[in-house]
Amino acid sequence: MHCPFCPHEETQVLDSRVSEDGRAVRRRRRCEKCDKRFTTYERVELSMPTLVKKDGSRVEYSREKIISSMRLALRKRPVSSDALDEAIARLEERVISLGEKEIPSSRVGEMVMRELKKLDKVAYIRFASVYRSFEDIESFESALKELK
Repeated sequence: MHCPFCPHEETQVLDSRVSEDGRAVRRRRRCEKCDKRFTTYERVELSMPTLVKKDGSRVEYSREKIISSMRLALRKRPVSSDALDEAIARLEERVISLGEKEIPSSRVGEMVMRELKKLDKVAYIRFASVYRSFEDIESFESALKELK
């Protein structure tokens, strides 16, 4: 494992723990050269299905894109990183359990909205307003009514 602070290749594992959801191993490491500490995670890598967009084009599933869109919706909201990680793990587990090679991107978008609804209602509305392209007050009000 290369140190992220210096190019040294030798790091020492100080502590290893299974994450709360049991889907990853968290390791605390120390660089033997610069003595800085950092955390790494080991996860099982499964092949995710290809997403089919509305226009018919196909794109690779991107965990980073899901994370960044959820973080944007959760910006300045009282939701921990651990809670976000757990939500993403649930979403990916659901996507994998579908057992399909291709799925509509809209299905993943709906799953993201479901997870955001559980995490934070304001984040849910933020995401829904962009995802569903609210064009008038009535669309916005109907999304609010869903929450009640």
